[in-house]
Amino acid sequence: MSTIVLEAETRKDLGKGASRRLRRLENKVPAVLYGGDKKPQSIHLLHNKVIKALESESIYSSVFDLHVDGKVEHVILKDLQRHPYKPVIMHMDLQRVGAKDVLVIHVPLHFINEQTSKGVKAGGIISHTMNQVEVRCQAKNLPEFIEVDMAAVEMDDVIHLSDLKLPKGVQLTVDVKDGSHDLPVVSIHAPKVAIIEEEEVAASASEETETEAAPEENEEKGTE
Repeated sequence: MSTIVLEAETRKDLGKGASRRLRRLENKVPAVLYGGDKKPQSIHLLHNKVIKALESESIYSSVFDLHVDGKVEHVILKDLQRHPYKPVIMHMDLQRVGAKDVLVIHVPLHFINEQTSKGVKAGGIISHTMNQVEVRCQAKNLPEFIEVDMAAVEMDDVIHLSDLKLPKGVQLTVDVKDGSHDLPVVSIHAPKVAIIEEEEVAASASEETETEAAPEENEEKGTE
């Protein structure tokens, strides 16, 4: 459970016009709360409080408390609509969840010990293919993030989905036993400059070998 707490009130005036007035005149975010055994509920939240909460990465992948007219609901952020170019939240969808409800949600990956990994110490560069994964779990088991330890990763090593250490009760939504679904998450490889230099050295050595062989061929022809 996240430490995030948001306050909301029931929204009585509905429709696009009412939502527009909420945003422009009252600096509030229209939202809908649904799920569980209750009917969908139209609510609104203070815009500045929402913006502050969105600064925390955990709000996108954790269960948090929503106080609606003084009553506590456990929710997840299901959808968020932003203004195309202004720093304004247009609308939010919040879903009620119970401890045993099964969720399918994206969870961020946190990479640790990157700069002290064996591959980086050897001059390698880290390439991230993913920064989040989709998991399935009960709400009570939902992690705020999944940690990926890079300490032992060497040059040219690749960490795949099947290599991730998932918390108890958490599963990936893809079958990693199927090789085509066991996608790469992160890898360490040599810098392109180093690869180019190696290729140039190899090409130069090949040219020198050919040059040395040419006079020998000419000498043989002269002897004939």
